[in-house]
Amino acid sequence: MVDPVPGVGSVSTQASPARPDQLSASDIDALAALAESYLVCGGQPGLVYGVVAGGSLVHARGLGERRLGGPAPDAGTVFRIASMTKSFTAAAVLALRDDGALALDDPAEDYVPALRGLRPATADSPRISVRHLLTMTAGLPTDDPWGDRQQGMPHAEFAEFLAGGVRFAWAPGTRFDYANLGYAILGAVVAAASGTSYEEFVRARLLGPLGMLSTGFDAAEFGAARLARGYRRGGTGWEELAPDPSGAFASMGGVFSTVTDLARWVHGFTAAFPPGAEDAGGPHPLRRASRREMQLPQVALPPQPPAMPAGPGPGSYGLGLFVEDDAAHGRIVSHSGGYPGFGSHMRWHLASGTGVIVLANGTYAPAHVLASKLLDAVLRPRPAGSGSSGSAGLPGSAGLPGSAGLPGSAELPGAAAGSGQSVAADQLTVGGPVPAPGGPWPETLSGQRKVMGLLRSWDDAVAARLFSPNVAQDEPFAERRRTAELIRQRIGDFREDKARPAEFDSPAHCRWWLRGERGVVKAEIRLTPEWHPRVQSVVLAVPPDPDSPLGRLLDRLVSLLNEGAARSDGAVQWPSTLPASAALDTGLLTRQLAAAAAWAGRCRRGAFISGNGETSVAVELDGETARLILTVSADPVQHLLQQADITLAP
Repeated sequence: MVDPVPGVGSVSTQASPARPDQLSASDIDALAALAESYLVCGGQPGLVYGVVAGGSLVHARGLGERRLGGPAPDAGTVFRIASMTKSFTAAAVLALRDDGALALDDPAEDYVPALRGLRPATADSPRISVRHLLTMTAGLPTDDPWGDRQQGMPHAEFAEFLAGGVRFAWAPGTRFDYANLGYAILGAVVAAASGTSYEEFVRARLLGPLGMLSTGFDAAEFGAARLARGYRRGGTGWEELAPDPSGAFASMGGVFSTVTDLARWVHGFTAAFPPGAEDAGGPHPLRRASRREMQLPQVALPPQPPAMPAGPGPGSYGLGLFVEDDAAHGRIVSHSGGYPGFGSHMRWHLASGTGVIVLANGTYAPAHVLASKLLDAVLRPRPAGSGSSGSAGLPGSAGLPGSAGLPGSAELPGAAAGSGQSVAADQLTVGGPVPAPGGPWPETLSGQRKVMGLLRSWDDAVAARLFSPNVAQDEPFAERRRTAELIRQRIGDFREDKARPAEFDSPAHCRWWLRGERGVVKAEIRLTPEWHPRVQSVVLAVPPDPDSPLGRLLDRLVSLLNEGAARSDGAVQWPSTLPASAALDTGLLTRQLAAAAAWAGRCRRGAFISGNGETSVAVELDGETARLILTVSADPVQHLLQQADITLAP
């Protein structure tokens, strides 16, 4: 029989697993260096991170400013956690299921009557079930960032919106597509099945019993001194964004919380493994089996291109949580949050019960990047016999309710490996893991043509008719016009690249390329799920100026890759002309470039596919035998290379 905790590796004889509940001073310094390196890239004024292990928040630290001119955030600072809210919504639905108030395969229209008049995607489409909504398989198109701006929609207006019709991208039950609207509908399901509001049910059933007293749904619940203010980077610097009130979309992204409270939430999931006594891991308002159910793959995600030499494993969506089988560590469970003014991420390792939380106060700050590095650093095996000091007195450490007597990492399988002692049988571990109808919408094709017209000659009146209101809220039209002009300056007058056909990830999405005499950049749009859809997002890759610090870093990295491709052994040394952050593992990056060179051969720069052109860029590299994608970020002050990743192009 396979061990119920997936992804646990075999016992090592060379190194012992990390002891995350016993971080040494050097461990803490290494985590701080990663966080500081991330902060200087400028995606947010401030951030806070925490490490959860052995049932406790064993370490937390804040950097930057919780508000401009204010102190650094800490483990008690309140941030909007955005789509991390979805795990609370899924837990609420399962709690109602466990109470017998609903069944996951019930038609959602039994609880939300406004759904009864929706026109299906196809004649043979099933009715949307509660399970479809939980697993993001209801057939609704991805609606970021439109859904974020619906946060405060009144409930009566939401019912009218649904009754007016929504557009489906897929037949329900056929594929995953990340839809905020689906989780907004689940909030109405919770309210109907519980007989109270979504917010009050979550408070009474989940937050209160867990002692999550610094978690809520409205900024006004918290004192101004404790609240992190949200910002976006505008043309003149940071601009503060007023928080939206709690409304019909609260169930998809409305929760505010702290690292301390979220440590309790994370621990509840890690404590559900392995199966055993119902009260193992301490009291919890949701059954252990239901918490495990949330963390099991329900639907596969589209495959991601692998990194060089190795990348993330297969990805799935559970119930309000993402599930990944990591090649190095085993099963990782996570969820991100992105919102105007905020970015967040929580992730944990099921085999050890170790987790990391990152909260930041910049619009769509990619907190997952830092959280992934922090968790990887915490899980990385130490050389045998290296030892580590205890966690007592670590900044921000705090115990969690019910943590007394929990199995700590000292009891993790394989802890004695390499120590010269025999490994008991019960310490040995077993490894293992626990198409669209009709093509693109006509409105998608029309939207692509109209956006091309705007990029050639911007007209605010045309833009206002074409775009949903969030487009101007997210980035004013004047800034979007300047972006188009900047691209023209850097690649020359551009046109649609007819040699490379447009691509459609869904009927509501289009990706195409703008070709100028000095380069090619990617353009991308998504449409809303409204019955009369509008363009909800326009994303343009901005290439760096070749003479800028970022442009020079990019050129040197490509040269370094090609130097390895030209050598028979592929070995290269990190050049002194390529300044890098101390937190960047240049040895690992050198090996990644060597692996990429061995796979693709000599490469030349191709299309720019993402980035702001100042601190970040991603570019295709057209090799002799394969196409790669090189992603680079640099800090805006010292112009040091902060991060570089290379993947195979899809």
